[in-house]
Amino acid sequence: MYSTEKLKAELNNEQFQAVTSTEGYVRVIAGAGSGKTRALTSRYAYIIGALGISSSNILCVTFTNKAAREMRIRVKKLIGGNSDLGYITTYHGFCVRILREDINKISYPKNFIIMDVEDQKTVLRDIYRELGITSKELTFKQVLRFISRQKTQLHYLEYILDSKKNKSKDKIDKIFIRYLEKQQRNFALDFDDLINFTLYILAKYPDTLLKWQKRLHYILVDETQDSSDKQFKLVELLSRFHKNLFVVGDPDQTIYEWRGAKPEILVNFDKTYPDSKTIVMNQNYRSTPNILSLGNHIIKNNKIRVAKDMFTQNPEGVEVIHFHAQNDNEEGLWVATEIKKLVYEDNCKYSDFAILYRANYISRNIEQSFIRENIPYSVFGGIRFFERKEIKDVLAYLRLIEFEDDFSFLRVVNVPSRGLGKRFIQNVAEIAEKDNVSLYQALKTNVSRKGLNRKGAIEFIELIESKRKIKDSISVSDLIKEIMDESGLSGYYRLDGDTDRLENVKELQNSIITQENNTEENFTLTEYLQEIALYTDMDIDDNRNDRVKLMTIHTSKGLEFPHVFLCGFTEGILPSAMSIKERGKKAIEEERRLTYVAITRAEKAFYMTDSEGFNFSTGSNKYPSRFLFEISDNFFVRKGKLSQDIIDEAKKKFQLELNGLPKPKSFKLKDLVHHPIWGYGKVIEINLDREEYLIDFEKTGKTKPINFYFRGLSSAKDALNHSQITKEKGKENSTSVGGIESSDKRVKDLGEKSIEVVPDTQDLVKVKDQKEEEYNEEQLERYKEILSNLNQKAIEDDWIQDKNSHTDLSKEGNSTKGLSTAKDYENDLPGIKSKTKGNFWSIITSMFRSIFC
Repeated sequence: MYSTEKLKAELNNEQFQAVTSTEGYVRVIAGAGSGKTRALTSRYAYIIGALGISSSNILCVTFTNKAAREMRIRVKKLIGGNSDLGYITTYHGFCVRILREDINKISYPKNFIIMDVEDQKTVLRDIYRELGITSKELTFKQVLRFISRQKTQLHYLEYILDSKKNKSKDKIDKIFIRYLEKQQRNFALDFDDLINFTLYILAKYPDTLLKWQKRLHYILVDETQDSSDKQFKLVELLSRFHKNLFVVGDPDQTIYEWRGAKPEILVNFDKTYPDSKTIVMNQNYRSTPNILSLGNHIIKNNKIRVAKDMFTQNPEGVEVIHFHAQNDNEEGLWVATEIKKLVYEDNCKYSDFAILYRANYISRNIEQSFIRENIPYSVFGGIRFFERKEIKDVLAYLRLIEFEDDFSFLRVVNVPSRGLGKRFIQNVAEIAEKDNVSLYQALKTNVSRKGLNRKGAIEFIELIESKRKIKDSISVSDLIKEIMDESGLSGYYRLDGDTDRLENVKELQNSIITQENNTEENFTLTEYLQEIALYTDMDIDDNRNDRVKLMTIHTSKGLEFPHVFLCGFTEGILPSAMSIKERGKKAIEEERRLTYVAITRAEKAFYMTDSEGFNFSTGSNKYPSRFLFEISDNFFVRKGKLSQDIIDEAKKKFQLELNGLPKPKSFKLKDLVHHPIWGYGKVIEINLDREEYLIDFEKTGKTKPINFYFRGLSSAKDALNHSQITKEKGKENSTSVGGIESSDKRVKDLGEKSIEVVPDTQDLVKVKDQKEEEYNEEQLERYKEILSNLNQKAIEDDWIQDKNSHTDLSKEGNSTKGLSTAKDYENDLPGIKSKTKGNFWSIITSMFRSIFC
């Protein structure tokens, strides 16, 4: 028998409410370390054990496969028996369950193929080859992002399922169409398709929807803050029959907005469902008060959140530390030294420590310091910096130039491809063994011999020999640049579509430049290779369990560690300059949440580190993160010398950037707008997640995603008004009467004219005491042309205003006959022209009333 009393004794009051409030719509705001997973698994077990509901009638979706596996293990321990826990899964996992059962309704086989990212890249390689495209034109990352963006809506399914053909001259459109065709031919679905096909089937086949709605009596959603609109639409749709929807999460830990997560779903849940119940779990069982105070202090600056202050009954603990280094090497060395000190003095284990960072390349200086100090470590969710293919390739070229060793020769002789296959290498090896020389020497000596005198082999020998001649006269960093360019490695990595490889090579160059600048004597290739040999020796420690863990903040989500170092806490890195450039203020909020997630991973101690120098990613000097300056000094102890000049410069820089952020445009669906390049268009979609409008442009006939913050986007009315220049009598300079003044300036005096903004119609103007002037025939024809071109789009999208809704606003009372479309206006132009006697503003006022109001 399930014991509610035992449950009550094990949980705090908020957790108990979260478990036992089973009916209706329930929202739980569960802060970091508040026992969210325990409450969620206990709720699942309670529904089975106390209410007697079968596990086949309960859906529990979470964000990752790892979290789903762990939850199934926990639930199994609580309920025992042999219950089927297959409905504890991810969104994509549940979609697969639906599709395996019902995809045949759209004539797809139940054994359809699921594509991962590598499968997608394989398809793209084929398409690039077929279309003659290289990644210099479009990288895989750009195309995959475009494909994912196109699949945010379900329109593309018409092309696949209804065999609608779509030809395009645009290169990226061609790739997308070819990609869909290859998917269709192989009955292959990528991750975007899984949820799209599911929603499509549920929408098109009501009986299928009802079947699933009736089956799922209780729906639980974990990490709701990371759900996208479509994901939440799925669970909301399925919950409509029984109306038992439980959502749990923390808006302060939303770190996936860049890929569609929408924290507003959880923040506004109580408004979406006014009868819902909200429970706030804000007691933390993980961290010390010092760590929580730091987190509370920094996250309160965000706007999109549910206000809460985390508290704990844990002991005070040690103070939070910020270390400011003079350069990268000092930062890495300080972290290594601090870890060794705690291991030897406080009897800590290496596995008690985690190094977190915003971007993978930050691990480079940390790894170098750990190897130098003989500290064992593992990189989670990635590859050690010096084990990465691109780094090994570059180092192999350097070693071959210096040492002519066989290992390096075999690695790079055909990288990038020079048409030198296995048989060719075997012939070279036979000569080398016979003459007792290295493989490189064997090829170099016999490259003119028949069978070896291939173009690729000759060019390879010429490259290595040319670099051997200059290696002692140029810097190592410059030598790498020449190798990258002349060997074809740069083009090879671009062609592969993986620009991260080029970023990693750039980081290797940066590290060498730092060493060259900090070394008084000449830094030779031999010295560098001898030193780097230490970094590539991975046999540091056989005890793989007791290692420091290195990972990105994203990877650390949901984990906890006794000691946490947040490294590279530098402006441009955290917050990411690229994210801010792409997404503005929304990105700043998400980067602040990333910082909060990093802080709340720590149990006993938390450290923040940054360094001075030059940031090659942003192209500017390095400053501590702006988030550091949001924290009061009494919340942490500073170590390392951070001058007041740097603090002042940083704050000034942040304020200038903040002031420079454009304000978002505010347009509605079906608004007509003007773009400085593409001309006039109409808003056909508003994507709040990406902060962009999808606009259908009249001139090009194409749709384009335009950022909310783009300064060049204006309303069509403003653009048309701005183009009308009125000549005033008695004045040499013409004055624009098209720019509409804001409502706080009631009257704008323009000589003999006075334009008043009408409060209840905002952008409309009425002209009073204005002398009649002849209209400009050319201008009138231009308006006629624009309206004619936009008219067809207006009709296609049901954008026809009710005739009876239009009223006349002109001073003279000239009737516009309630024109409802641009076409009506175009047909009636001659009549209006004669009636207004050339009064231009009467025409414009009537025209805009008929189109926009």
